[in-house]
Formats: sequence, C-alpha cells, structure tokens
Amino acid sequence: MHAVFVDASDTLAELMERMATPGDPPVKIHCDPDVMPEQLPEVLAGAAIALIDHTYLPTEVARRCTGLKHVVFLGTGARSYMNIEELAELGIEVHLIRGYGDTAVAEATIALMWAASRNLAIMDREMRHGQWLREDGMQLTGKTLGLIGFGGIGAEVARIAHGSGMKVIAWNRSTKEVDGVRFVDLDTLLRDSHVVSMHLLLNDETRGFLSRQRIAAMRPGAILVNTARGALVDESAMIDALRSGHLRHAALDVFDIEPLPTGHPLTALPNVTLSAHSAFRTPEASENLIAAARAHCRRIAAAS
Repeated sequence: MHAVFVDASDTLAELMERMATPGDPPVKIHCDPDVMPEQLPEVLAGAAIALIDHTYLPTEVARRCTGLKHVVFLGTGARSYMNIEELAELGIEVHLIRGYGDTAVAEATIALMWAASRNLAIMDREMRHGQWLREDGMQLTGKTLGLIGFGGIGAEVARIAHGSGMKVIAWNRSTKEVDGVRFVDLDTLLRDSHVVSMHLLLNDETRGFLSRQRIAAMRPGAILVNTARGALVDESAMIDALRSGHLRHAALDVFDIEPLPTGHPLTALPNVTLSAHSAFRTPEASENLIAAARAHCRRIAAAS
C-alpha cells in the first residue's frame, strides 16, 4: 500500500520527507500545487491513499482513480472540494485533520478583527496612493465578541480576546460550559455582539447559515470576521449590508469562490479587509498538519 501527496507545495513536500519515520507506508510526493482534477487518475496511478491539500476531487474523477480507497484531506473543509457521501458509495473513505492549526487560525482571526476595527487596510491603501487618510476606529476593550461555533479555534479566539479586555459570548450547536464565556441563543448573540466571528464547519446544515435575515438581525455597525468557510455566509446579503453601512466592516479570509476572482464586488468595497485563505499558514501549523497526515497513513496501512 502506498500514498500519493497529489498537490504538495515545496514547503509541505519538504516537511513530508523530513517527518518520515522508519516503517511508514511509502508516500510519493507530487510537487504541483496547481495540479488539475482531470490529472489525478494519472498522478495517483493505482495508489490506495491520496493526500489532498486543496485540489478538487469530483466524483466522476475519483471513479477513474483505480485502487483509491482513502483520501486524507489536509484540513477539515473537505466538503468544499469533494462529495464525501458519493465517495463513500465508491468505497473511498475521507479522513479529516482537525486541530492542527487552531492557534494559527485564532491568531489570524484576532488580527483581522483588530485590522477591521482600526481601518488599517483602507488607511494603508490610501497612503500608498498619496492620501493622508485618518479614520476613527472602534475601541475593542469592553466590547462584546460573539463566536458562532465553539470548537478548538473558537476556544483559542476566546482565550486571546479575554486578554484584550473583551467580553465573549458564544452560540454552539451542542451545550458547553467554559469559564469566561457566556453561551447564548443565536438571536441574543447577533443583537449584542460588536464583533461576530464565524467558527462552524461547512456542511448541508450550515451552508448559508448567516443568512440575509440573520445579517439584518446583527447589531448595527458590527464587524463580521470569517476565517471558517465563505459559504457559511450569504455573500450577496453581506455585500448589501456593507454598502448600506449596517455592517461596519467585514474581515474575510475565506470566500465562496477561491481564488477570489478579479473584479469581485468585495474588492471594490472600502470597508472590507481581505486575506487569501491563509489563516492556518504558519510553520508550526504546517508541522502539525504533516505529522497528522503521516499518522493517518500509518493507521490506514496498519488496518489493511
């Protein structure tokens, strides 16, 4: 049994090689982060395990990947790249990697929140064009941060936010009790939060979770931060709320379509801060990720 890392960047390829241990199942590294889905049957060439970082795996392509039994997706957002249920019908099991970048994503969430509250992106853009733009910011000490979803990342965001003097409330699908965090119903969170941050997994139930109606129910002048998945939010409703001023600012690391197309409406709005789905990208998180991927391969091989 062998695996193929189908879309390795230079950094992840180096880590995959360096973190190998004696007795690991062989992993062939295909160093092409821009590999196309239609190339995957040839790239995998009969491998039982595919390690996928960000490449789409349509069901019709997977059907032509002879011998493929397992996909180790390097993260939690596999549903954005493949249909897990349809793959299961083909006898292909999808494995996710959780928790590897909780601290990295939480720090990026906090960074985006602060950048949005102080209008750093718009002042930076204007100064580069010779404009001395001075903007009033939102002081966050004493303000309320509302977390929609409270897993490992949400817990890390709460920890950091407490250190800056913010009040933290949260809504979660299952009941939790956490010191310093008040769990509330969703209506209360939307009404009371100066900043709302998304921390849900994307699935059929959560797609479009922050709907037009729920955005309208948010506190006027609130900031929206999304480092989870773009499809959790009704994008057109968010854009309308930004244009009208109902939302003060949106700080986004994830989008409905990635990469964000040239000329997308979000790129023309002054009250938006954008980053290129990079919240998880730190050396520490990458090491955690590849270590977990190696562990998945060992476990799959041992069970075969």
